[in-house]
Amino acid sequence: MSFSTEKKQKVSGNHVQESRALRKSKIFSPFRVLGNVSNEIPFAVGTLGSTFYVVTSVGRTFHIYDVSNLHLLFVSQVQTPSKITSLACHFHYVYAAYGSRIGIFKRGRLEMELECPDSTTINNLLVFGEYLIASGSNNVIYVFKKSQGSKFANELYTQLDFLDNTIDGDILSLVHPPTYLNKIAVATTQNIYVFNVHTGKLLFKSADMQFIDSISCIECAPALDILAVGTAKGGVYIYNLKKGTILGPRINTSSSESSSKVVSLSFRTDGTPHIVAGLNTGDLYFYDLEKKSRVHILRNAHKEAYGGVANVKFLNGQPIVLTNGGDNQLKEFVFDPSISASNSSIVSPPRHLRSRGGHSASPVTITFPQEEKSHFMLSASKDRSFWMFSLRKDAQAQEFSQRKPKSKDGKRQGGAVSSMREKFPEIISMATSDIREKEWEDIITAHKDETFARTWDSRNKRVGRHELPTVDNGVVKSVGISQCGNFGLVGSSKGGIGVYNLQSGILRKKYMLHRNTSVTGIAIDGMNRKMVSCGLDGIVGFYDFSQSKYLGKIQLESAITQMIYHKTSDLIACALDDLSIVVIDTVTQQVVRIFYGHSNRITGLDFSPDGRWIVSVALDSTLRTWDIPTGCCIDGVILPNVATCVKFSPIGDFLATTHVTGNGISLWTNRGQFRHISTRNVEEEEFANIFLPNASGDGGSNIIDGALDNEAEEDVDMQTHTSASQIDNSLITLALQPREKASMLVNMESIKQRNKPREPAKKPEKAPFFLSLRGEAVGDRASVAELGDQQNNSMDTEEQTDSKLLRYNPNDTAFFESKFTKLLKSGAENDKFDEFLKYLVAETPSNIDLEVKSLNTLPPYDEVVAFVRALSFGLKSNENYDLYQAIFNIFIRNHGDLVRTAHDSEELKSALSEWHFLNSERATKIDGIFKYCSGIVNFLSNV
Repeated sequence: MSFSTEKKQKVSGNHVQESRALRKSKIFSPFRVLGNVSNEIPFAVGTLGSTFYVVTSVGRTFHIYDVSNLHLLFVSQVQTPSKITSLACHFHYVYAAYGSRIGIFKRGRLEMELECPDSTTINNLLVFGEYLIASGSNNVIYVFKKSQGSKFANELYTQLDFLDNTIDGDILSLVHPPTYLNKIAVATTQNIYVFNVHTGKLLFKSADMQFIDSISCIECAPALDILAVGTAKGGVYIYNLKKGTILGPRINTSSSESSSKVVSLSFRTDGTPHIVAGLNTGDLYFYDLEKKSRVHILRNAHKEAYGGVANVKFLNGQPIVLTNGGDNQLKEFVFDPSISASNSSIVSPPRHLRSRGGHSASPVTITFPQEEKSHFMLSASKDRSFWMFSLRKDAQAQEFSQRKPKSKDGKRQGGAVSSMREKFPEIISMATSDIREKEWEDIITAHKDETFARTWDSRNKRVGRHELPTVDNGVVKSVGISQCGNFGLVGSSKGGIGVYNLQSGILRKKYMLHRNTSVTGIAIDGMNRKMVSCGLDGIVGFYDFSQSKYLGKIQLESAITQMIYHKTSDLIACALDDLSIVVIDTVTQQVVRIFYGHSNRITGLDFSPDGRWIVSVALDSTLRTWDIPTGCCIDGVILPNVATCVKFSPIGDFLATTHVTGNGISLWTNRGQFRHISTRNVEEEEFANIFLPNASGDGGSNIIDGALDNEAEEDVDMQTHTSASQIDNSLITLALQPREKASMLVNMESIKQRNKPREPAKKPEKAPFFLSLRGEAVGDRASVAELGDQQNNSMDTEEQTDSKLLRYNPNDTAFFESKFTKLLKSGAENDKFDEFLKYLVAETPSNIDLEVKSLNTLPPYDEVVAFVRALSFGLKSNENYDLYQAIFNIFIRNHGDLVRTAHDSEELKSALSEWHFLNSERATKIDGIFKYCSGIVNFLSNV
């Protein structure tokens, strides 16, 4: 968002801000964030029996993982008011500090919230026994204690305010030494203190200047009275808390005194005397306390640019190390059993066991694979990593390996990437097609400032064999891939386009339409017939891909920054530098829509799966939805964070966006799947102002919520529009009925003949012996009984028939009149057939056929004359033209002999003459209009 726009929003009236805050988007609702695992806040490890779980913070939400497989168990159900600053856990309960408050959660649900008296920020939490200890930025220690009958500490017991920031330094860590009843050890930057939280007394203070460097962290050892003290310059001391002395020499975790800082310490408790130090450089330093020698240094466990290691812990009784860092990674390393020799044992270095992670920086480009893999998403970030995330299960997320595959002779290829320290440059564009996934590479990417594109294997999650150079030695600016997965396209900064075979990596074709300018978009249609390209010169070029012929071009008014293609409708959408979006039909090579509205550079756009919408985001902090048939902006959202990319899922259930800050991918649910979306144009004053999706899903909705949401659409200015049955009485209109109805009326006899059974149903020759025919009668008695019943039934039927015939009165036909006949007679008497025609049009084809066949054809033909006059009345109204023609067709087919022989009825002749005149007049009019429209279309097509 520009500064002027942001300032204008801040100084605008409160009424406008409140209305925007209350207004929801008609189409999109925030769901959750994908790809967040951990941040720079140290994790907390808890136990439930023999099971370990770990709690990590992701801003205002925390995640709970099972340590045995790192599967996500719970997510906090609500966001905290401010960022989480510290975590602790004890059995079923998780304690999260945010601001001056501490939230107590169980299974992610908030149970209670504790408030510290002073408005301070809680930096450290410690839980042991019946106490909850918290320290704030003002160096005050708050002691909470369990009340009677409570399962967790819920009452403020006392405050310890003996420490001064200016003299003693800031509080860094709180630990509870084993067997020290009601006591805690507190580490500041200068000294170590021991407090009795029950009596509130200071029991011990380390000597001044005892540690050469400032303290950075402390950790309790499994031995009594022993602490490990880490310093800001990479030193580790073993300290006897009871005697107040340092044991042994200083452990140096680095060769340089100022190169690293010890952030976290942990002791191994499975019988091996090891200690691990987590450094801010991202390294893990392992030291053997018995041999007083270094075991191993695990380099780059976490990225130094994001603070290195945030926390490191040995699991109790296991040779497993758990670490996290600000690079959005949670990792486990394991020590294999030692290899014993004759006089010594060799400790193998720790190996990677399992991990969960995501991008360390904000993503820059995302895409979905084909519809078969709609629950997966490919994402590339500024941290130069390439990931595939799952929308269903976070454990299926996997980073693509950048280690080059083996060469033909079976040896690994050399290069800077082989050390796994340097990664490929940032990905700026990608394309994918999974048709050939099992045969060769199916992903192609363009990297920043590189002259070649890379292929990737989505099946094995690693970089592919081929590097596809540009045809003119320019920098790769755009890539594409054919729908069949056979060809990869590489666009250059100098205007060249190369077409490569992805199986062999050989150049097959090249095009040079764009001269000395960047190619910003390439696409091929679904049949590999036509290729489309665009560039910063504003040219959209069209090519015959199979014959490598140039078909034409369109010169737009401004430079094209990006292009998307919709394969079903053969439409392309181009984002221009003049802040417009141009939609072009690749079949006719004509511009069909131009959308204006964004006030800053467009950063991303995408088609909806059905091709009716275009969703775009820009630097003006808006997310806009454009309706292609009407050319209107039907929805708008003001985002609190500028979006850099937007993509629709292949089946349209989710919309994914990336933003300038935050390392996750925001998912939005599409409410348009379950409700009608108005195509009314929405002005900027009506744009929704909603929060971004978050990790907990708090304040958002899922797919089920969208399906069950029956609230009326919140368009207070929109009135319900009822379409008129006929715009003007002079227009001849067709019936507002299914198209098949008139066709069924015309072909009713053929339909009946086709549906007639081929042979009559056969009665079983002999019933099974175990079935009784009539009640309890069996054998000969059954035959006699059945014969008697048949005779009785036949006599009853004859009596009923005789009684009906006896009751028949030729002068009184009301007993046999249907609604069709009644309305027809009533219309003939009043010379107004509106009700009859309304009933006739609404009837089913079979009923219409039956009623027309049942017309009374005896002289003086009153019913037939009334029916023909009714159809003529319908023709005069110019409505339901096709239906009246079909009904008259049925009349002629069934009563044509009557029309030919009834010469003595003047009324029937007059009615038929009127129908003939009206029908001829309207047929001539329709023929003239059709020929006129056909001529106009042919003229415009040839211009």
